[in-house]
Amino acid sequence: MFTSRQCQVMRRPGRAVAVALYMRSESNLEWFEHSITHTLQVGPNRSKLQDMLATLRDVDELPPLQSSVNSPPRPTATRLTEHEAGRTEEVEALTFPPGAGKSFIMGTSEALENALGLGELAGLTVANEADPLNYDITNNKDALRKTWNPKFTLRSHFDGIRGLAFHPVEPVLVTASEDHTVKLWNLQKTAPAKKSTSLDVEPIYTFRAHRGPVLCVVMSTNGEQCFSGGTDGLIQCWNAPNPNIDPYDSYDPSVLRGALEGHSDAVWGLVYSATHQRLLSCSADGTLRLWNATEIAPSLCIINENRESGIPTSVDVVCSDPSHLVSSFVNGQTSIFDMETCQRFLTFESNTDASSTCQINKVISHPTLPVTITAHEDRHIKFFDNNTGKVLHSMVAHLDAVTSLAVDPNGLYLMSGSHDSSIRLWSLETKTCIQEFTAHRKKFDESIHDVAFHPSKCYIASAGADALAKVFV
Repeated sequence: MFTSRQCQVMRRPGRAVAVALYMRSESNLEWFEHSITHTLQVGPNRSKLQDMLATLRDVDELPPLQSSVNSPPRPTATRLTEHEAGRTEEVEALTFPPGAGKSFIMGTSEALENALGLGELAGLTVANEADPLNYDITNNKDALRKTWNPKFTLRSHFDGIRGLAFHPVEPVLVTASEDHTVKLWNLQKTAPAKKSTSLDVEPIYTFRAHRGPVLCVVMSTNGEQCFSGGTDGLIQCWNAPNPNIDPYDSYDPSVLRGALEGHSDAVWGLVYSATHQRLLSCSADGTLRLWNATEIAPSLCIINENRESGIPTSVDVVCSDPSHLVSSFVNGQTSIFDMETCQRFLTFESNTDASSTCQINKVISHPTLPVTITAHEDRHIKFFDNNTGKVLHSMVAHLDAVTSLAVDPNGLYLMSGSHDSSIRLWSLETKTCIQEFTAHRKKFDESIHDVAFHPSKCYIASAGADALAKVFV
């Protein structure tokens, strides 16, 4: 029955079970117990094997092993021959319900979670960076509760980038630079960067019309027009080219619509109001102007014409009341104005003395709440009530001047940029920093000039004095 070699192996202590398993071809649990009993009689670890045998007998859930003769036949799929390869209509594809593969291999999700103790990690998903980045963040509270990582680097400008704006629906970005140009970037046209995990993006179009540094840029809500303001006091109006345009196409003169003239000094900020297709601008000449964005014509309204509030630094539309605008000033004041009457409606309280004014670099309106947020030269970020003008919250947010602010479309998170080279993401519910990352190098004590959220996709972007713009995903 056994060869001399097999008998010799079986006489070795501790090898009997292995040999029995090796010799078994069609066996059941009863035969396995017989082999272990035989080992108990000759093996040295008799007590351990007895415990193992007792454990096997006490397990009621284990069904008796069935003989391979009685096992049901395994379903087989018909294999196509070379002659049958083209006859696809005779082949029936095997389909599985969603999630069936996971349940088949690892059991149900609930059982797997209980067995491994994964908890919240069981819901973790891994995204492939090669997949299109089309995330829908509408009405999703946890959409931005993630770790942002640098993905794209925009390197074509020759001087600091002062402003940027996203296309409302496409993965497209517009940047304004001190090199006198505005550039349009398609984030889907990338190339691997040298010695870096990020991707380099080349501009698909360069707008040239300003006679000096370009300080701000904004896009219309339909993405068909963009507007830029510079130190030359002009607001240039552009028809946005197709995002898939060939960068080497011939010059199209219809891209430049014309210039809005009226300011006598640098244009610091622009904002587009979709309610009546209006454009708001603030300038170093001390005025705030309201323009019709659909035509090249003089301004409709001039606010602060006599500089009674000082020099404006930033402007935004009050989202909770689109007929109002909010503007910040060099002297530290922030006021709300009525766009119809061009009169001041409310001035927010200021805790600073008249002798020690602190410049406000940026003002934004919360997208859903009657709240205004300001970024200050003294490293503070402040929150104001639009109804009372009272300070709701004040915090030291950075190690250097806070230069830029942006709120995500859902109104849940605030992003701030500073000359300390850092970008910080804040929870507006708790007013706490949930992520910080360094994005740009300093140049002449300046670092980050602007930050922005994409209106409909999971992108954030920053503009730096180092002539780079970076996009995070």
